[in-house]
Amino acid sequence: MILSGRSVTAVLGPTNTGKTHFAIDRMVAHGSGMIGLPLRLLAREVYTRVVERVGVKNVALITGEEKITPPNARFSVCTVEALPRETKVAFVAIDEIQLAGDLERGHIFTDRLLHLRGREETLLLGSATMKPILLQLLPGITVVERPRLSQLFYAGQKKITRLPQRTAIVAFSADEVYAIAELIRRQRGGAAVVLGALSPRTRNAQVGLYQEGDVDYLVATDAIGMGLNLDVDHVAFAQDRKFDGYQFRNLNPGELGQIAGRAGRHVKDGTFGVTGRVDPLDDELVERLETHQFDPVKVLQWRTERFDFSSVAALQRSLDATPRVEGLTRALPATDQQSLEYLSRYPEVSDITDRPERVEKLWEACALPDYRRITPAQHADLIQSLYFDLVRRGTVNEDFLAEQVRRADRTDGEIDTLSARIAQIRTWTYVSNRPGWLADPTHWQEKTREIEDRLSDALHERLTKRFVDRRTSVLMKRLRENAMLEAEISVNGDVFVEGHAMGQLSGFRFTPISGGEGPDAKAVQTAAHKALALEFEARAARLHASGNGDFAIGSDGVVRWLGDPIARLIGTDHVLHPRVLLLADEQLTGNARDHVAARVERFVNHHISTVLKPLDDLSRAEDLQGLAKGLAFQLVENLGVLFRRDVADDVKSLDQDGRASMRRYGVRFGAYHIFMPALLKPAPAEMITLLWALKNDGLDKPGYGDLIPVLAAGRTSVVTDANFERTFYKLAGFRFLGKRAVRIDILERLADLIRPLLQWKPGSGSRPDGAYDGRRFTATTAMLSILGATPDDMEEILKGLGYRADSVSPEEAAAHLSAQGGVAAAAVQAEPAEAAGDDSADDADPSSDEPQAEASAAPVEATAEAAMDAGSVASGAAETAEPKPVLLWRPGGRGDTQRSGGRPTGDRRPQGQGRRNEGGEARVEGQRDERRRDGGRNEKPEGGRGKFAGKGDRQDRGNGGDRKDRGPRPDRDSGRPQGGQRFEAKPPRKEKPIDPDSPFAKLAALKDQLKK
Repeated sequence: MILSGRSVTAVLGPTNTGKTHFAIDRMVAHGSGMIGLPLRLLAREVYTRVVERVGVKNVALITGEEKITPPNARFSVCTVEALPRETKVAFVAIDEIQLAGDLERGHIFTDRLLHLRGREETLLLGSATMKPILLQLLPGITVVERPRLSQLFYAGQKKITRLPQRTAIVAFSADEVYAIAELIRRQRGGAAVVLGALSPRTRNAQVGLYQEGDVDYLVATDAIGMGLNLDVDHVAFAQDRKFDGYQFRNLNPGELGQIAGRAGRHVKDGTFGVTGRVDPLDDELVERLETHQFDPVKVLQWRTERFDFSSVAALQRSLDATPRVEGLTRALPATDQQSLEYLSRYPEVSDITDRPERVEKLWEACALPDYRRITPAQHADLIQSLYFDLVRRGTVNEDFLAEQVRRADRTDGEIDTLSARIAQIRTWTYVSNRPGWLADPTHWQEKTREIEDRLSDALHERLTKRFVDRRTSVLMKRLRENAMLEAEISVNGDVFVEGHAMGQLSGFRFTPISGGEGPDAKAVQTAAHKALALEFEARAARLHASGNGDFAIGSDGVVRWLGDPIARLIGTDHVLHPRVLLLADEQLTGNARDHVAARVERFVNHHISTVLKPLDDLSRAEDLQGLAKGLAFQLVENLGVLFRRDVADDVKSLDQDGRASMRRYGVRFGAYHIFMPALLKPAPAEMITLLWALKNDGLDKPGYGDLIPVLAAGRTSVVTDANFERTFYKLAGFRFLGKRAVRIDILERLADLIRPLLQWKPGSGSRPDGAYDGRRFTATTAMLSILGATPDDMEEILKGLGYRADSVSPEEAAAHLSAQGGVAAAAVQAEPAEAAGDDSADDADPSSDEPQAEASAAPVEATAEAAMDAGSVASGAAETAEPKPVLLWRPGGRGDTQRSGGRPTGDRRPQGQGRRNEGGEARVEGQRDERRRDGGRNEKPEGGRGKFAGKGDRQDRGNGGDRKDRGPRPDRDSGRPQGGQRFEAKPPRKEKPIDPDSPFAKLAALKDQLKK
């Protein structure tokens, strides 16, 4: 084999030396020419550039799957596989000749560079590593080395999310490419994808996304190293191992340099580095890549061009021939040779391949590329079907072809499905372009091309939808152009920038739709905020001019303007004056922010002072003096409710003028509480609860806000929840009494009902319903009704208020009442059969400080019939169900458990264990001053006779001297009551004269004598 390099010029150098551009210039300078390129994608790019130079009628494009052949075309752009072995054109160029060393395709490049020549000029373009082998194989060749137009620098290792814009990220598997592209979409807005398995149309569309600036990142395989002209500033290797068709191996320095060299175009410098899980490159390798010093190619892959078609065996032997020239090595079996090996084992193939022309036809069929990437055996089966049709029918069965094409003609499905259909249709596109294989090749060429284009467009759409955030990419492009962004805001606050939904504007806060992080996400927000700057100022002006009706304070402490949150309340030391914290982005600045803050604070102060006007007026009262002022301060600090026992000394010391001055501000002095009835309504209660929660971090405490609906529904009492914060009951106007909480004003009405029952004395007039002996009383329907409670609840409530119960039998109670000549025994109850229920009246708010005696309702139903007399009650013991004892309630005292005889009758606690109210006190709250309300000289208790009028402040003495504090005066005519009653202070008895005949007188006289 004698080879010559005369009239052959090798233009060698690293990437970005302008070799391809030089070859195009040289080709169009000749009358005819042909250029071979390594990729169909690159062939398409060069075809477009040549058409721009000489016109579409003068340029042909020939690849394995595509043929554009104008009748008088002078120039041809081909893939290397499509180049003929001989030609008569004046100019021939072969690009990327270093691929002659590739294990899979190298033998094709080797054959063309050794044998294909132009009549006038032949150019071989490639890496400088080819210089020694070309000088060895082609004596007389002219070698021209071109320097790189820009420099290449190593940038080290970076995270994928921190890679600079205009970066190409290189990986070597589809899964890895997709994973990286998905990550970049989430973090940086999107990426274009370039894979060798994509159709040229899809790859062109993806490269267009990158080149036009719609995305700043390109994720690709090593396909970008094959001469694609891309505007890449940085190349990052996410993998450094690849499968070369035979094994997984590390990329050699030459391959790394070929890919890294894509960074930097023309005179613009570029950088390269690693990312992901790739270790940083060592210094020696970095220096070689930066200076383009790579090991020379020592051998080229070779396969014979002299095929023996006499038989299949002879053809196989010719393919196994070894080169006789030093520098060439026999190539490993390619796909076509592997398919021939499989088919030669099939007896039916061997039988039919009995002539040289059929052996040649079999070899031609084996050249079908394996676009589907299936196993060699499966690919061989498809070739067998085509070969049998060609031998037996002369052409491929078009019915079979039509069925295969029909299956691929669907654009539904995801990326992998569409990629598989494109690979299938590319197979039939190749078949339609083989000369002599089809009866109507033109129809099928157009049909398969149309389907491939449609599938390619669908695949591009899916790739873009999955890996490109259109909203972010368009915005980034406009930002790079420093263009003014157009923003729109819908009536519901949706923000559109450049027609893309960017997020939601609520008040003065913008929330972007994308939840990603990183520089691009921040740029998105910056762009949106920049476009919204004018809107923020306009909103601030509208808010400043808004009326109070446009604002509202929610139970969460958030101030809303027209429904949008604009501020949050923060608790301070002064409970009625919380601090206002604006909820606004940093873009609300300057005077606009000051105006918003001032308007919101003005509304908050006005709203609190309006809803809590009685409390606000009391806090600002200037006419209160001394103890009244101090008591008012405590009432404000406690948000309108004080337990009377906690300020008993202050109340006792407060004179009538001080009480009257506080009443003018709506303060009521009740038996159990000092409170402001106007605050026991839903709106004030809700505001009071919120203010307390803000100061005490109570917004998240259990029970917050749950009692306001109960108050709004008019409920006078409610079953308590052990998990609730107990303070919330007080803030909502309820008194916590064990298992039930009762509204404060209702408890005062209960006190008004109990008071006349304890003040009534036997023989002083008609006995009120519920009165018993002047010291004790029974629960009535009226009490149950206003409380909305059952008899069991009533017992808990009275015990919580400090009352104690004596139990007597129904017979004893009936006999007692009969002896007093009172109402029928039916008025006695053991346990009422029916409860009043929880449907209390809404108008339970007393407007006066003086207690109003509630009119007694119908007598409480007893266990016995209502018409029974006292004797009927006594006979009730014979009934099947034993009647329950009657509970007689009396004010409790500290000595209840220390009376003679142990614990009182009816007290169900163990002996020695006293009952105490929720405050831990064993006395009835507010019993001081009950008979002489507020210490007034001319006041008298409801139903009383004014017997204490003019007695001064006697009621303010200690327990020993205050008849009221020591409980009701016992009835001297009826004897001692059951149980341990409290003894009353009695006036001194007059001394009687001593009987001189009595033994005591004589004993006294004897003592006197002894003393003398």
